Amino acid sequence: MLTGKTPFFAYTLDPRFSFGLYIPPAHSFEPTAPRLSLLVVIHGTRRQTGGTLTHLAPFADKHGLAVLMPLFPAGIIDPYDVHNYKHILYRGIRFDEVLLGMVGQAGGVWRVETERFWLHGFSGGGQFAHRFLYLHPQRLHGVSIGAPGGITHPGVQHGKWPAGLEDVEEVFGIKVDFEEMARVKVQLVVGEKDTDGSALEKDDKAGTNRVERARYLQGGLEEIGVSSELTVVGGVGHDGVKCLHTVEGWLNNRFSEHNFK
Repeated sequence: MLTGKTPFFAYTLDPRFSFGLYIPPAHSFEPTAPRLSLLVVIHGTRRQTGGTLTHLAPFADKHGLAVLMPLFPAGIIDPYDVHNYKHILYRGIRFDEVLLGMVGQAGGVWRVETERFWLHGFSGGGQFAHRFLYLHPQRLHGVSIGAPGGITHPGVQHGKWPAGLEDVEEVFGIKVDFEEMARVKVQLVVGEKDTDGSALEKDDKAGTNRVERARYLQGGLEEIGVSSELTVVGGVGHDGVKCLHTVEGWLNNRFSEHNFK
């Protein structure tokens, strides 16, 4: 039960939240065994996790990679709410701190690296992922930001959170470290046909659909000195699983460049 596709485990500090993992079967629990690199994947609004973990299993086996997928349930506090985690802070809940607590808890059970990890999120998960980058770049090797529908521009002149970073220190007690952000490897990925903006909140600056908003975010990152790679996946709409091969290719290149997993 502790290797392969695991059960979902309660987050012990707040059991409203849970997380599941994929752990390569070759993983050793011996205290002297090497630690697995960690990829954290953040789900979208529909909270569908199984297909993503299944798809990533062969890649994880090949690279000796643990995959952790949190479950941030809809209906926390407000029974009709489905968006809670996307802006990181929701009615007193700090979803960044919940995630970091899960990573620490996993590190106490499995031999996984917890100081720095890789992060990917698609759709609502892409919203979370790029905002987590602003708050905790020192915890990331790299981040893959998939098709975010809402964008926080990294420039302080773009307003208060979540539109911009003007009041981040007041809201989160964190000073944004642009130099550390520039060290993190960043991928932006979106489907070529992800052009239906009918479900998006209006944002004339960011664009009318997710392709335009990915480009807007890339431009914002460039303004503050953070380089990124943008991949528009041909023939694909708003489908996170169909974009995973592009994420795997990007990760594989990063692993090869830096001789670490």
